[in-house]
Amino acid sequence: MSRIHRGAAALSAIALCVSLAACNNSSTGGGSAGGNVASVNGQAITHADFDHKLESSPAAKQVLTQMVQQALIDQYARDKKVDVSQAEIDKKETETKAKFPAGQFEQILKQQSLTEQDVQLILKQQLILEKAIAPQIHISESDIKAFFDKNRAQFDKPEQIRARHILTVDEGKAKEVLAKVKAGGNWDALAKQYSTDPGSKDKGGELGFFGRGQMVAPFEKAAFAAGVNQIIGPVKSPFGYHVIQVEEKKPATKASLAAVHDQIKQQLTQQQQAQQVPLFLQQLRSGAKIEVYDDRYKAAFPESAPTPPATPAATAAPAPASAAPAPAATKK
Repeated sequence: MSRIHRGAAALSAIALCVSLAACNNSSTGGGSAGGNVASVNGQAITHADFDHKLESSPAAKQVLTQMVQQALIDQYARDKKVDVSQAEIDKKETETKAKFPAGQFEQILKQQSLTEQDVQLILKQQLILEKAIAPQIHISESDIKAFFDKNRAQFDKPEQIRARHILTVDEGKAKEVLAKVKAGGNWDALAKQYSTDPGSKDKGGELGFFGRGQMVAPFEKAAFAAGVNQIIGPVKSPFGYHVIQVEEKKPATKASLAAVHDQIKQQLTQQQQAQQVPLFLQQLRSGAKIEVYDDRYKAAFPESAPTPPATPAATAAPAPASAAPAPAATKK
């Protein structure tokens, strides 16, 4: 058992890193254009063979498409004098990193071989796109209120408690731990010594805040029935026997429009942006002279009739599912 939580909340910002990885085209490997990339028992793998293999792969067409898109966005910003300051880029990066647990954003970038320069370039282009489609984004106060009224329950905060526990494999050991805790034993030390929960034992058994439905039923029932600072146990669950202490309780609260106004506005804005960006990019492509000299990639840019100007996105409230993503958790 790694934890008795039903899991961590879903990271909606992960989608951004997928986009970052897909847009990455500025990183290049080291080495010269000629010579060999490697050798196997003296048999050379040349740069020419390696490059040919890469260029013949399905990914090559995608990379070319991304590079063309990058050029179109850069040209649009230049021609329309769309300025993006370094301060705006830094702010965007800070906001993006804040959506991830400490260190995870950097880890994902490392896995995708993205440099800081890559990230700054991608965020700059995102900001250019946001400014380009801004006239098509229309979020009214009535839209925000309608969305809140329709999805009010999703913004309410249920009752929560913060607790810590020590998990043992048998009841006798749990009773022994309970006696030591009640006699004034150091909880952190006892958790590290006795707990079989690897996800919390080195953190003093801390489980953080959780609501109903996030723990296995016997644990939840006992914890929510206990008073603040009360130590209870042993509580039997499918994982063993728990000694539990409830450290804090938060009562259920009803959300107000004022409290979630900006959150809803941001969600509706992002949804309209998701509709408008593909239309805008298609307009750029349709209005550009894109010449492909390699027959292998001509299918990526078929000639087509010009795309009509994008119309303002509908301002009706979107589906409730996008309002407040539920934790992607699994009861352990």
